[in-house]
Amino acid sequence: AAALVSMRPQHWIKNVFVLAPLVFSLRLTDPDAVLPALLAFALFCLASSAVYLTNDLADREADRMHPHKRNRPVASGELSPLRAGALAAVLAAGAMAVAWWYLGTGFTGILAGYLALNLVYSLGIKNVVILDVMLVASGFLLRAWGGAVAISVSMSNWLILCTGLIALFLGFVKRRQELAGLAAGETAQRPILAEYSIAFLDQMIAVVTASTVLSYAFYAFSPEVAEKLGTPYMGLTLLFVLYGIFRYLYLVLRKGEGENPVALVVRDGPLRTSILLWGAAVLILLFS
Repeated sequence: AAALVSMRPQHWIKNVFVLAPLVFSLRLTDPDAVLPALLAFALFCLASSAVYLTNDLADREADRMHPHKRNRPVASGELSPLRAGALAAVLAAGAMAVAWWYLGTGFTGILAGYLALNLVYSLGIKNVVILDVMLVASGFLLRAWGGAVAISVSMSNWLILCTGLIALFLGFVKRRQELAGLAAGETAQRPILAEYSIAFLDQMIAVVTASTVLSYAFYAFSPEVAEKLGTPYMGLTLLFVLYGIFRYLYLVLRKGEGENPVALVVRDGPLRTSILLWGAAVLILLFS
């Protein structure tokens, strides 16, 4: 049970970015693409769990000073460092082996890059201001790229742009709420937070929010995209994107939430509904 908690299965939803190329390449009804995409999703779930275990090992001393993170199995001693490390190694090695056997060297290289990126993050980059958030955002780009390689399609520049920007948005919001949740001067648990301020992060969030909305708007109304996807009505989905982002900002700036994006999406009905409606609209436009 402690091992499963440390694997963070509730965060596997982040790996849905792996499936984005399957949808936007119009191959959602192609069994030859669906099965490799689902396997790629599953392998990223295993790899991300290995990353969470590694992070818990690296941060266990700092986590013990946090009011909530001290209850994590590794920090609390419920899961020994030896067992956590062994499980992380098994998950990472198993995911790599299955990837090489079934999805080829291209996808395996991307998965290895994802694991290496997160290892570099845990060992030092997490303490480099701005670059720490950019490195986390890069993990989402690798997910989408891996999904494209798994089904042998090219990854569009629009997907790269929109994925990267939304990941930066979530990353800077998370940093803001981590900082806001600390008592005055209390940064021993996360030294990198001492390099940020609420005002600075609000500026970064404003820039990334505007960039995200504009990039998705250009994508949705692009004649090139309309021709490729076979529908001129993708612009209609912008309404759900705008509401979702504005609702998220409301919950962050007015309700003090956002430190855990996954929990926020699951818990907040209007935000969850806007995401589901966006997904439904996209599927109807592309496959009806």
